[in-house]
Amino acid sequence: MAKVEVSLQRQESRVSTRTRGQAVATRRGPESATHLDRLVHERVRLGIVSALAVNESLTFLDLKRLLDTTDGNLSVHARKLEEAGYIACTKSFAGRMPKTEFRLTAAGRRALERYLNEMETLIRAARAGSP
Repeated sequence: MAKVEVSLQRQESRVSTRTRGQAVATRRGPESATHLDRLVHERVRLGIVSALAVNESLTFLDLKRLLDTTDGNLSVHARKLEEAGYIACTKSFAGRMPKTEFRLTAAGRRALERYLNEMETLIRAARAGSP
């Protein structure tokens, strides 16, 4: 795992390169540490929780179309969020057709809020350090 040293607002930050270019930054210093929730940080999972944050619920097909992803990819990411308690899944039938609906849980909403606050902090720090 490669490590790159980056300076944000005169504080040392460690950025670890993850698979597929995903990076997670943490701050060391007197202020509270910034930890990006890796579960939310992944593109498809961030899309799922963001879409559910502005909709009461969405079906599997709605999310698949909205995120332009495959059945398998959406299923795997939704399962991880469900296991973490960030989303709830309800399965039913509409006539003879199976229907899977997702909604964001209170824990998922809090996780998204924390993630957005941490990203805003990183963005402000990066802008403050730019010329």
